[in-house]
Amino acid sequence: MAPTWRDLLVWLHVVTTVAWMSQALGLFALGLYSATTGDPRGYDMAEFLDESVLLHLAEAAFFTGLMLSALTRWGYFRYWWVLVKFAITLSQVHVAIFLLSPRLTARAEGAAEPDPFLLTGTLLMVSAIAFQAWLSVAKPWKRTPWAAPRITPPAPPAWFTAYVLAVPVLDYLLATLVFGHPAPLFFLVTSIGYPVWRARAMRRAATAPRTA
Repeated sequence: MAPTWRDLLVWLHVVTTVAWMSQALGLFALGLYSATTGDPRGYDMAEFLDESVLLHLAEAAFFTGLMLSALTRWGYFRYWWVLVKFAITLSQVHVAIFLLSPRLTARAEGAAEPDPFLLTGTLLMVSAIAFQAWLSVAKPWKRTPWAAPRITPPAPPAWFTAYVLAVPVLDYLLATLVFGHPAPLFFLVTSIGYPVWRARAMRRAATAPRTA
């Protein structure tokens, strides 16, 4: 990957990750406001931010992080710090979708009982993103057992990184203009399709006859 394209991908990953963390802090502040004052408008605004902003930023941060691993020497499973970041992000996404969002919707729709898990969950999300930022800077721990040297596959087509940068925008447009709900179609097709292409390229390189 050319340095300019890689720099743009790193930039997009950093921007979306910081924005994701900022939105999570916003959810915590709004939830704390409603929990302490009894004013449900904080939950209403938090739900709007969650569905209209945070969700798309989290998807973009997750996708760009995956592709930075896939398109560089870090890989998916070669380094423990990358693998831990992937596990944390995957856990965050599932907790947000299946636990936090339904609880936030219930509060926004007028559920009276307090929900301390909602505040705790958003604060843990902020802490997890901050920890992942430290992992990216410090890059601790040794390589994983799956980090044996491998054949370097051919580089992807020149247009591919530009396409990767466009994927978050394409998925956002698909969700807002077509389906009316989150639909990470390009995310899934790209994050699954590229490793398949890479594995096939590596097999072809391994079996290709060597020239003198």
